[in-house]
Amino acid sequence: MSWRSPLCKFVLLSGAVLCLTGFGVLAQEPNFFAAKPEVSLTAEQASRGKAVYDSNCSSCHGANLDDGAFGPPLRGSAFRMHWGSQSANALFTYIATKMPPAGSAGLNDRAYGDVEAYILQANGVVAGDKEFTPARAQSEITARTTNKDATYQSVMAAHQNVLAHLTPVTEGMLEQPPNGDWLVWRGSYQNLAFSPLKKISTANVHDLGIAWTIALPVSGNETTPLVHDGILFVESGASIQALNGATGEVLWQYTRSLPEGLRNSQQSRMKNMAIFGDRLYAPTPDGHVIALDTKSGKLVWDEAVMHADEKGRTPFNMTGGPVVAKGKVIIGTSLGINTGGGNFIVALDAETGKEAWRFNTVAKPGEPRGDSWNGAPFEQRFGGGVWTSGSYDPVRNLVYFGTGNTYDIGTLMLPQPRVGESRDALYTDSTLALDPDTGKLVWHSQHMKRDVWDLDWVFEQSLLTLPVNGKPTELVVTGGKTAIFDAMDRSTGKHVFSRDLGLQNIVTAIDPGTGEKTTNPALEPEPGKTKLLCPDANGARNWLTTAFDPASYILYVPLVEDCTDYSWTPRNAAQIAAGGDDIHFAVRPRPDGDGKFGRIEAINLATGKVLWIHRQRAPLVSSLLATGGGLVFVGALDRFFSAYDAATGKLLWQTQLNAAPNSSPVTYSVKGEQYVAVVAGGGFLSAASSRLTPEIDNPAGGTTLWVFKLPAR
Repeated sequence: MSWRSPLCKFVLLSGAVLCLTGFGVLAQEPNFFAAKPEVSLTAEQASRGKAVYDSNCSSCHGANLDDGAFGPPLRGSAFRMHWGSQSANALFTYIATKMPPAGSAGLNDRAYGDVEAYILQANGVVAGDKEFTPARAQSEITARTTNKDATYQSVMAAHQNVLAHLTPVTEGMLEQPPNGDWLVWRGSYQNLAFSPLKKISTANVHDLGIAWTIALPVSGNETTPLVHDGILFVESGASIQALNGATGEVLWQYTRSLPEGLRNSQQSRMKNMAIFGDRLYAPTPDGHVIALDTKSGKLVWDEAVMHADEKGRTPFNMTGGPVVAKGKVIIGTSLGINTGGGNFIVALDAETGKEAWRFNTVAKPGEPRGDSWNGAPFEQRFGGGVWTSGSYDPVRNLVYFGTGNTYDIGTLMLPQPRVGESRDALYTDSTLALDPDTGKLVWHSQHMKRDVWDLDWVFEQSLLTLPVNGKPTELVVTGGKTAIFDAMDRSTGKHVFSRDLGLQNIVTAIDPGTGEKTTNPALEPEPGKTKLLCPDANGARNWLTTAFDPASYILYVPLVEDCTDYSWTPRNAAQIAAGGDDIHFAVRPRPDGDGKFGRIEAINLATGKVLWIHRQRAPLVSSLLATGGGLVFVGALDRFFSAYDAATGKLLWQTQLNAAPNSSPVTYSVKGEQYVAVVAGGGFLSAASSRLTPEIDNPAGGTTLWVFKLPAR
């Protein structure tokens, strides 16, 4: 087929348009349309795409797609020459992951698909009756990375060289992580938040300075970077990035499309990812767990743990992260305030993503201990959330998870049609020891029976060895919102001891043999009565993790000194069945307070002796990090990130960040240099704490990864 113009005779040959002149072939232009007979779109879709384009793209590419001052043309011969040899999916993947170049526009994949439909129509694709439905396909992007520029090629080669040295993470590495890596949520399977690195020490921390920073997609934060072989992996919002740990250069980025209702939401606050073999495992805000190739960011598998509705809402959250054990990726769900039957812990096969087992954190009728819910039917039992990652003991082959409280306390407080055997509400406020191979419950310990005050025990399960009666004893230690810490035998769950840090008024006695708590009868919920409860519902401590030095037996605890006015409004059976909360809190200072709310306490767990306490006005908003250099790092609401002397509590260094560091700091090394990293921005706890200190202004958004190191000598 051919046709003529005043300058050329155009010939369609093998999917290309040739311009023939007396001088031979003047130009060759791939036929963008003939090569894509599979592409279809509708006029309505292209119209939607134009509206999105006009709002988000026209300022760079121009109102007519080819008259912009800052972006290349999106129609015409230059566009077709560049994209003609690639698939429609490749073009879609590029614009969905890279546009706009200054950062995410908050668009989902449907909107990006509509934009591409508009572009395709402008380039001659005829509208039909079937919408264009592309899918991300990073592996299909080939031509755009074929850049002859020598500098570009050199940089890309350097990036690939860094990634090429990335080794698979073995089970042995997870059991005994290399000192310079940070492979698990709080550093190791034991969840100690302790690193033996000591190049940054009490003697030189005053010289600590910025190594590099990078802005991340805005999220609710709470994140923990992972580091392996000098590469730092971080998740924020809908993106996961691999960064050069020494320079901050982006080595690859995976960007996920989120439903409309989830973009920039508080559900985008994942505490951690997991790494094993050559894969990175991450929860997503839309209720999935994904596996990415660590060297490329390529999606290996994607498994829906729960399904979002058309508005992006999921029945539960997965703001806690996974732990990998025995070839399983194990993670818990949380919230589910409107979901009867409570939460669960799920294990996915690390190789395929297929579900291996599921454990319900609310006991079911007919099961052992299933009649501990005041006789209430299963659909009126709520809670048991798991919003922190678990720990793993490879010797005993047990994973340990903590659980939260119930939500509608009327289930436990009001008479039911039938009488249950107890109102303990298993498995709320408990430590669960599960077999990672089968999900079978090996033992459980309920720290607070019938918690009707929202005082969860869902936090880190620290696996410690302490002298007990003169004998080294392997324990699992965890503390609830009350800042009471229980120590249990790691094999059996038998209670060993408790340590109460003295910031609560609900527990009046603890049985030294069983650990069972006696609660203050004056604080029993009564309809229409407001009572002073200490601490607040956010806790004297929350998800911000402790740090433990195994050599000194010192546990460092981040605390907030506050109370709350607490009340209960009973609801009828229909309202209870619909879910939701029936308890109410109004945070307030402690009656004996002096205006200081932030507190770090260093306690010898073996003896119960408190070594030191640091108190300040600004509430703490980050986990603690202890190091072999004798330091404890922590961040506060006033945006200061600080280092204290682990032995004395003396402030040795601090710097003010762009926002409060609502996250878990880590430390790692690259080529002998030690780094400390923390993510600032976002944070549910910052919003809650600001009510206590309204004069402290914490900027919204601005999620940023900060990395520090000593100056070169």
